[in-house]
Amino acid sequence: MSDELTAAIAALHAGELVAFPTETVYGLGADAENPDAVARIFAAKGRPADHPLIVHGAAADILDRYAVDVPDDARRLADQAWPGPLTLVVRRSARVPDAVTGGRDTVGLRVPDQPLALALLAGFGRGIAAPSANPFGQTSPTCAEHVRADLGDAVSVVLDGGPSRIGVESTILDVTGPVPMILRVGGLAAERIEELLGADVDRVAVGPSRAPGMLAAHYAPQARVELSCAPGDTREHVAAALTRGLTVGVIATAARSEFAGAVTFGPVADTDDYARNLYVHLRRADALGLDVVVAELPPANGLGVAVIDRLTRAAASRRGAQ
Repeated sequence: MSDELTAAIAALHAGELVAFPTETVYGLGADAENPDAVARIFAAKGRPADHPLIVHGAAADILDRYAVDVPDDARRLADQAWPGPLTLVVRRSARVPDAVTGGRDTVGLRVPDQPLALALLAGFGRGIAAPSANPFGQTSPTCAEHVRADLGDAVSVVLDGGPSRIGVESTILDVTGPVPMILRVGGLAAERIEELLGADVDRVAVGPSRAPGMLAAHYAPQARVELSCAPGDTREHVAAALTRGLTVGVIATAARSEFAGAVTFGPVADTDDYARNLYVHLRRADALGLDVVVAELPPANGLGVAVIDRLTRAAASRRGAQ
């Protein structure tokens, strides 16, 4: 076991915060069974106390430790989709404090598909409550440098596992009702979930914070995000912003040289590449001090659905230049 991993485990036992990599984004973790430690997550992020956290575990037996009345669908998905970018919302057990769930009787559980995260979870021996390791509502971190820049000394140990492989958060599926319901689209496509279950699932677009990432405005950079469905639409957005004297970035889905006066990010190779680098592009726009980011939307399938969701919520924040 490395010195950093040993230090991270010791920090968790001491009730401190540890940032760690997952295949989706970097998480800000604390002992899920220690309410005081969990409270430090909310303080570090500026996160509303009623916004629930996800509990991460090293294996599917977290269902037996942190859930009760586990439905067959949850067992089936845990067997086939864990480790992986799927969070299952189930009825919580008495081990889960109110601080984790915002007082709800449900909890989100997942097993990440990342070797360093799994080593941390196995070495700690208990669940780790962890949202993304960034200030609440802002772009999620996909590398250790993002975490250090965002949270600084609020985190005792930052484990560096390199860039996140997927780049957008996990899919959250509520399995407590008669029909499984997607509360947040993410790293595991709805089509794949339906294939594993052999049945359709429902989807909630926005609503009360039954799970992370359900706010209409979220995942936002400082720059204003504008959405484009076609090259002509992109040109209009760019021209309008430049005419107003604003600095502009474009996340392009194809190689083009027509955006004179704008900074071009991409082109993105495919939807997987778009997802993996989405937050990287948005963070770079902020680092460059851009006023506006015009984002061309990918096809609405696979990970493209999650990319569209994140961009739509970022655009809804309407922060930055007007």
